[in-house]
Amino acid sequence: MLRNFDNRLNADVIQCLRAMGHGDDLVICDTNFPADSVARHTITGNLLRMDNLTAAEAIEAILSVMPLDSFVDKPAERMEVGANPNDIPPVQAEVQKVIDKAEGKSWPMGSVERFAFYEKAREAYAVIVTGETRFYGCFILKKGVIPPKA
Repeated sequence: MLRNFDNRLNADVIQCLRAMGHGDDLVICDTNFPADSVARHTITGNLLRMDNLTAAEAIEAILSVMPLDSFVDKPAERMEVGANPNDIPPVQAEVQKVIDKAEGKSWPMGSVERFAFYEKAREAYAVIVTGETRFYGCFILKKGVIPPKA
């Protein structure tokens, strides 16, 4: 155990978050996403897991140590709901609240059409599958920077 550190972050996830650089994309997905096959195309090439957590719980833990990219308009994106791209299912609303709390401001997510999301995910740094069973619990987070202390 580590002090002042979210114990939902396992060693593989911590190593990945530490290795990522500014502007790298991280996919957080639900259990229905083709996570393993997509992860094989990413920079890491391996699927990471945060089982037994909802998407919101996993993202809350991740954002406790990783800032979002403030140099882009939409550093967090969600997968659009099929024929209803403007619908925001409860899983996505929960994640939006987590993002706003972590960043201390309202920062609406962007949206990506389902098949475009798969393509974008293949170009990400890594994929983390969660225990989220609700549909459309898939997100892309762009890593930001931590400024110097002085």
